[in-house]
Amino acid sequence: MSHFDNQFLTYTVMLHDWLNQPGYVTLFFMSFLASTLLPLGSEWLLVMMLTGGYDPLSTVATATVGNYLGAVVTYLIGIAGGNWLIERVLRVSPEQQERAHGYYRRYGAFSLLFSWLPIVGDPLCLVGGMLRVNFGLFSLLVAAGKLIRYIVTAWITLAATG
Repeated sequence: MSHFDNQFLTYTVMLHDWLNQPGYVTLFFMSFLASTLLPLGSEWLLVMMLTGGYDPLSTVATATVGNYLGAVVTYLIGIAGGNWLIERVLRVSPEQQERAHGYYRRYGAFSLLFSWLPIVGDPLCLVGGMLRVNFGLFSLLVAAGKLIRYIVTAWITLAATG
């Protein structure tokens, strides 16, 4: 095995071990990545942590902050990225972009409250950056939507297990 192969294997094992031991840091990073254009979710980890006895307030806060910061990265990509980056590298289809634009036409910046939705949520943040929505308004709406999603997920989880 080459040195590169050994390093790759080492990092793969470390990532596997890290994901198998949930905690606030893992939840933060999973929530962060789930709010970028990567096809990931973080609710499963939130549920697992809550059923494992983690503090609900800290768990919801960690997931919300991570998810919000991931949305900020997506917003910044929308500001800085051109069509080549958005369509070729990030693979946001013209249909997804048009759907997000449609939400903006229909609901204005308040469509960012729906940034927690699967499939259309991340493109909404991207289009928010592309349209240069005021960052304060963006932050307020996106953080509120994501907080509500995690509160509802936590409430359902705790009600079902309590």
